[in-house]
Amino acid sequence: MPATRDLVDITRIYYEPAAAELPRGAQVLERWPDATRVPVESHWRVPELHGDETNVDRWVRIKREALVLGIKKSLQARPNGRSADFIAPSTSNGCAMACAYCYVPRRKGYSNPITVFANIEQITGYLARHVARQGVKPEPNQCDPVSWVYDLGENSDCSVDAEISDNVDDLVALFRGLPTAKASFATKHVNRRLLTLDPQGRTRVRFSLMPARVAKLLDVRTSPVADRLAALDDFVAAGYEVHVNLSPVVVHDGWLPLWAELLDQLGDATGEATKAQLQAEVIFLTHEENLHRVNLGWHPKAEDLLWRPSMQETKRSQSGGLNVRYRAGDKARYLDQLLALIAERAPYLRVRYAF
Repeated sequence: MPATRDLVDITRIYYEPAAAELPRGAQVLERWPDATRVPVESHWRVPELHGDETNVDRWVRIKREALVLGIKKSLQARPNGRSADFIAPSTSNGCAMACAYCYVPRRKGYSNPITVFANIEQITGYLARHVARQGVKPEPNQCDPVSWVYDLGENSDCSVDAEISDNVDDLVALFRGLPTAKASFATKHVNRRLLTLDPQGRTRVRFSLMPARVAKLLDVRTSPVADRLAALDDFVAAGYEVHVNLSPVVVHDGWLPLWAELLDQLGDATGEATKAQLQAEVIFLTHEENLHRVNLGWHPKAEDLLWRPSMQETKRSQSGGLNVRYRAGDKARYLDQLLALIAERAPYLRVRYAF
């Protein structure tokens, strides 16, 4: 794993015994034979990793060095209707990257390194049956005009997951054989091994983009924006459907000129084949009070951009947390400004979804 050692250099693996007995669990353990192995009752309850606010001092170190193996016990494809028709059951949870605005740390508390679910055959079997039950998509929607779209990476980044195990390989192979459905995931990590998986148009990769100056502060441990732009044509040539997520859009002094520059860079980086199929999601920043407090302990400069009470309003989330987002009237104005900029600088780019 030398190419990704800065991202993951696993020294300690916490595992559910049942996960270690499965072929995928054994594969992961074999990749790090020198790592200390610690049996745990549940991947949800690892005291050294989850739910301990003092871990903020080890936020990035935990993400680099710790890995969890578990069993995904609840298999459910939840209706979505925004970015995808359904949210697929996760094949992993957590992330080795450390974006300052990410909601994933809320799932298990604080650092939340990668958990790999070893029962991949159960998950792919469930998905195949779920797709079969849907039949042919009756009408187009904002997710896709023809196919049912399943988001694979709600609580992880699949490009990073593919550095850890072959779960993503199996998912790409599954959807390659499902003519009525396609997979979809967003990523901030360029994993060129994915170019070898032959998706045949049945997997949509959404590369998340923001102005490089802002990404340098907020997109911690991710691939540089320039690398993501440079990968777009290659992924199209390899058989992926490629979209971009303009996300999160962070409003600050001078934000629109930076987005204009990024849109110009997007045009320069992509050929006609990519532009012909390129679509975008636009998602404005949502932040969370508890994450704000944690960030103050390890990356306070990020909060100068993310936590702007004079510009934001609060909303209680479904899980009971206190979220902040730009005030509704102001957000509508910001969105109109960005959409007008896209129409001017990137007229080929169709905005499929904006929030």
